[in-house]
Amino acid sequence: MPSPFPGMNPYLENPRFWHQIHKWLTILIAEIMNQKICPKYWVSVEERVYKTTEDDDGMLTVKEWYLEVVEVGTEEVITVIEILSPKNKQAGEGRKSYMKKREKVLGSSTHLIEIDLLRQGKPMPMLNQDLKTHYRIVVNRSYTLPRADLYAFNLQQEIPSIPLPLQKEDEEPLIPLQSLLHTLYDRGSYDLRVDYQKKPTPALSAADDTWVNQVLSTVGLQETGN
Repeated sequence: MPSPFPGMNPYLENPRFWHQIHKWLTILIAEIMNQKICPKYWVSVEERVYKTTEDDDGMLTVKEWYLEVVEVGTEEVITVIEILSPKNKQAGEGRKSYMKKREKVLGSSTHLIEIDLLRQGKPMPMLNQDLKTHYRIVVNRSYTLPRADLYAFNLQQEIPSIPLPLQKEDEEPLIPLQSLLHTLYDRGSYDLRVDYQKKPTPALSAADDTWVNQVLSTVGLQETGN
């Protein structure tokens, strides 16, 4: 069964699933974009490692995947693609580690794509801090900073396809995030793993909860409100 939601599935934001969703989406972006940007570039899956004291048993080693678009021949990193994790949006070492990396990339000639598909947590700092939407994607081109392209959208909307900036002379292929999310939902058998008889975690507003109930009712998956 496909995902019942036209855009982001709020049940996939549950910490129980998100670390897997993060990996699935990272790999699928690399897979499809490698087909689009070869033979001039390739997409490399990289890993950021840091330690945090959030584990009651002591220091916890955290590994977060991200993507680098690399130019063939020069091996120059042209673009970095980051999918935010809950730890990136909470006070602590996860946010500190990511903010350090973010500032370094934004201060270089490398482009940065920042994908935030999590309602909970503190958004990344930007000029328009008053913007209130569930989700944000920011495409930062190094040659237009401090201006960037912001894709802000809510739960009820489809996830937009976003351009992948490369060298100035190159056409910018689109990353089809919505179709990739539907693909990972199917490949990961999340229709068998998500309990739609319960409410999503993190919790929704009353209006969004009503909308979710309507969507689930339409496909015969009405939640009970437990």
